[in-house]
Amino acid sequence: MRRELGYLALMVVWVGLAGGLLSSRVEAADKPAESPSSDSPLAAYTEQTYTDAEGVQHRYRLSFPAGYRSDATTQYPLVLLLHGAGERGDDNAAQLVHGATEFASAERQAEYPCFVLVPQVPSGEKWVDVDWGDSGGVGTFPETASPAFAAAVGMIKTWIDAGRVDPSRIYVTGLSMGGYGTWYAGAQAKELFAAIAPICGGGDPGWADRYQGLPIWAFHGSDDRAVPVARSREMIKALQDADHEPVALYTEYEGGPHNVWTRTFARDDFFAWLFKQQRTKRSEP
Repeated sequence: MRRELGYLALMVVWVGLAGGLLSSRVEAADKPAESPSSDSPLAAYTEQTYTDAEGVQHRYRLSFPAGYRSDATTQYPLVLLLHGAGERGDDNAAQLVHGATEFASAERQAEYPCFVLVPQVPSGEKWVDVDWGDSGGVGTFPETASPAFAAAVGMIKTWIDAGRVDPSRIYVTGLSMGGYGTWYAGAQAKELFAAIAPICGGGDPGWADRYQGLPIWAFHGSDDRAVPVARSREMIKALQDADHEPVALYTEYEGGPHNVWTRTFARDDFFAWLFKQQRTKRSEP
């Protein structure tokens, strides 16, 4: 049985990241592969490299929208997909294990053509520098972004600058460690995103007033043994207490374990909700 609770969602104050993130370049494929090596949707993910303002290179994967042509001017949505702790490393491949197939599938791309950007956190690092052992999240989110998160923001801005991403339709979703990263993204880089969808993650309830105007749909399994379901419940409660809008959605899968992202990424209503969100006003940081 699934419990779906709607709550009022929240005020966000834009917290700008370093201006240096705007100084970047793409150093790999700028179009989809013409002859994928297999029929798997994962074959659509091209190798990319982002170089930050300090000259540090960050490899990542990017799939292009169905029907994309490099000589056209159509703009498309972009989904930032944040992986979990088990997919960290430097192979630029492990981060595609969960979620990447669903977003790049022919069926989903036919209905929701979009860029899908999947960075990878180096071993031993995190999307957001928090202690996963904390029973509650109050006061745990740092104002300074981790190098991995800052790089992800820089990657997005690079593709916005390239002119093919619709800046009013950028979304972020992530699982487990990436769920923490998704909550962080909605507060620390809220100006970029039209909606966030954290899955089995945790946030900082003290930051509840930073999400104003941002559509949120959070997911968690009631029997999660890796990230306690209380971490999602406390975030939704904080939004409710803050009396913010629009309504934040919360789906708790009764008896669900940690990996409820599998069920979530299979939901038609999740994709429909995500891709209908659009920023109606965009003020520059």
